[in-house]
Amino acid sequence: MLAMTLEHRSWLHRVPAGAKMAAMTVAMVVLLPVSDPAIIAAAVAVTGALYATLGRIALARGARLLRPLLLVLALIMAWHLVTRSPAEGAVICLRILALVALANLVTLTTRLDDMTAVLEWVLHPLRRIGVNTAAISLALALVIRCIPVLSQKGAALLDAWRARSPRRTGYQIAVPLALLALDDAEHLADALRARGGVARPD
Repeated sequence: MLAMTLEHRSWLHRVPAGAKMAAMTVAMVVLLPVSDPAIIAAAVAVTGALYATLGRIALARGARLLRPLLLVLALIMAWHLVTRSPAEGAVICLRILALVALANLVTLTTRLDDMTAVLEWVLHPLRRIGVNTAAISLALALVIRCIPVLSQKGAALLDAWRARSPRRTGYQIAVPLALLALDDAEHLADALRARGGVARPD
């Protein structure tokens, strides 16, 4: 599996993981009820400026991570154009763009071990009622690590289609990609079982 963390160190890498995740949570809580397009656009601009402070590599990686989101945003905007509510559609699209970009920024500048440690600390009280917090942390780690892998496999499927057909593709690779994801999930499950699974906390 591949990690999404940027290789080169930056000032944001030195900020504690808990502080970054707390700031991201506050930003999400603040932005969700906002309906003013100017404020949401300003949030997008601020997030872009944060990427810019990390250098061109961070900007390029952030833009690449947002590409799969563009189709979803286009569909949302098209629906709101049909229903004659473009302002509402713009607010929704900008809000999603800002929040996803911000979450990606935290992921790109935070080690996975640090994020899972923060999550386990937050969930620690649930151990008293028997919740296996280690399993939840592992699930988060697997999701974050599998995203770039599935993206690469999807890109490989698109390249294979283009090499064999002049027609444009889209939904045709959905089934092969789903089968690849299921195959990876089965291998991960086998690997976890071979290592004893996820131990419950004492």
